[in-house]
Amino acid sequence: MLIAFLAILSGAFVGFFLSLLGGGGSIMAVPLLLYVVGVSDPHIAIGTSAVAVAASAAMNLAMHAHRGTVKWPCAIAFAISGSIGALGGAALGKATNGQYLILAFAAAMVGVGITMLMRKSDAGDPNVHISPKLAVRLIPTGLVTGAASGFFGIGGGFLIVPGLIGASNMTMLHAIGTSLVAVTAFGAATATSYAMSGLVDWTLAILFMVGGAVGSYFGQFAGRKFEEKKGALNKVFAVFIFLSAAYMALQSFNVI
Repeated sequence: MLIAFLAILSGAFVGFFLSLLGGGGSIMAVPLLLYVVGVSDPHIAIGTSAVAVAASAAMNLAMHAHRGTVKWPCAIAFAISGSIGALGGAALGKATNGQYLILAFAAAMVGVGITMLMRKSDAGDPNVHISPKLAVRLIPTGLVTGAASGFFGIGGGFLIVPGLIGASNMTMLHAIGTSLVAVTAFGAATATSYAMSGLVDWTLAILFMVGGAVGSYFGQFAGRKFEEKKGALNKVFAVFIFLSAAYMALQSFNVI
């Protein structure tokens, strides 16, 4: 019962911050599964996280689609190439020693924290449309970010959002909504790869998703209340990510 409660609570934490901040929250799924829920195998933590992240992203995608903030042609081009990369990244992740995988994940968390600190206000072109020239930039970016997502078992929104903005000059709001198509696709591809290798704890994944649904609901509510303070919230959450990354790195060296 305690494990089930911790899994739901951890899922709620991830869903809340993913919904509130528009990305970055899913990076906490793996450390929560490892150090709060108590999953002993990093590979199972990553596989289980991928299932939960994909489901949470799909729920948030439905809300963004309802608000019309998804650039579907750009999203589909990005997601298809990225899903191929995610399958390759997942295969590499499964073949990597668990201790080294945790250390690499900690380094990725630092990247997420830095990205969150560098977020800027909304700018860009709200009328972006797909074109051959744009597709040439989107597809390789999707491939690389998908590979990273598959390797670490994360949504990859912290890479996808700046990648979409850099390749298409779409607004931050549209980049966040559009990124959720890719996050869902990458998570599904990674989850499928790990599930086929028996590296998903489905009970924990379901409990995590239940918590994620509750957390997403309250995250949407909090987002409306703290619209003008999201910059400060990003900074606070980034510091929390840095501390978690340091803990994971020390754990990988058996220092603590």
